[in-house]
Amino acid sequence: MPKKLFKVDLNKKMDEQEVVGHNRWHPDIPAAFSVDPGESFRMECLDWTDGQIGNNDDPSDIRDVDLTRVHVLSGPVYVNGVEPGDLLVVDILDIGTFRAHEWGFNGIFAKENGGSFLTDHYPQAAKSIWDFNGIYATSRHVPNVKFAGLIHPGLIGVAPSQEMLDEWNRREQELVDSNPNRVPPLANLPTKENAVLGGLKGEDFDRVAREGARTVPPRENGGNCDIKELSKGSRSFFPVFVDGAKLSVGDLHFSQGDGEITFCGGIEMPGWIDLRVDVIKGGMEKYQIKKNPAFKPGPVMPHYNEFIVFEGVSVNEFSGKQTYLDANVAYRNACLNAIEFLKSHGFTGEQAYMLLGSAPVQGHLAGVVDIPNSCCTIALPKDIFEKNILPT
Repeated sequence: MPKKLFKVDLNKKMDEQEVVGHNRWHPDIPAAFSVDPGESFRMECLDWTDGQIGNNDDPSDIRDVDLTRVHVLSGPVYVNGVEPGDLLVVDILDIGTFRAHEWGFNGIFAKENGGSFLTDHYPQAAKSIWDFNGIYATSRHVPNVKFAGLIHPGLIGVAPSQEMLDEWNRREQELVDSNPNRVPPLANLPTKENAVLGGLKGEDFDRVAREGARTVPPRENGGNCDIKELSKGSRSFFPVFVDGAKLSVGDLHFSQGDGEITFCGGIEMPGWIDLRVDVIKGGMEKYQIKKNPAFKPGPVMPHYNEFIVFEGVSVNEFSGKQTYLDANVAYRNACLNAIEFLKSHGFTGEQAYMLLGSAPVQGHLAGVVDIPNSCCTIALPKDIFEKNILPT
């Protein structure tokens, strides 16, 4: 087993751990430890909410979750000899659950507290608890389904440079200023409230807390991309923007549907991950991987071959207004069509919605050239259901 270099106590919050991680992006957050290129190591991770969600039937913890706390990340990892302009190569060797915590959760966030992809259709909070039995997940809250999970980190990324961080904050502030009273907001701006910044204290803590970017969206450094194929056996290539790269990881999912559409998405869990890092000197220029990471998926996938696939196009579902090649609207309609179908099989809308966020459903952008409609699809594996769901 690789040496454990970041350990967590499930009974403590991230800022109470022996080695403290972080929940903001900033180049000045100190590294938790360092490794050499070619080295393998294990990191343990808390769940993304820092333990705010309980294994019970009450969704009030989802409703009231403090989003200024998320995501709590393990790291950063300083990789010796790595410099800006290099590519950091990260192999996920293995990933798993804690025996003391073989359950996870999915939830629909309330519209006034984060919302979700379908927040105008499902504005109230809901929660589903999923129990793990080996590779399989079942839920007392979404009955009559069972599926194999593909455990993966929802969030993995490197530190931005100060120049890059300033640009993130500029463009996201500009977006929020275009509609400052929107619910949910257009972006989550820096806030000192509940900031966790490794070992920083005093004036350094205050400065980094004021500037540090929230970890909610994916950006040029990777971050919260929620790519389920980024699992064991995968290899990622991260552009490096600061000395040592400062790699961090967290937000582990037992399983997830493409799009993580409930926002409190996938099946969230604490767990451990084994990584190996290496470096391609000057790789950003050599391979023109400069603006976002690239990756090779791992060979391990749930083995589902039969699906029922639902389509959606770029027509607003409320007004009937035709939009122009709007893939967001098209994917929303595909999800809504799948939910309506599942309701015909006895699921509530909330159950169906959380199932789409938790099970290994496949989302695809089918077409973006046939004006005025983009076409998106969402595919449900037939065999995750206890009964045949195909129309007869």
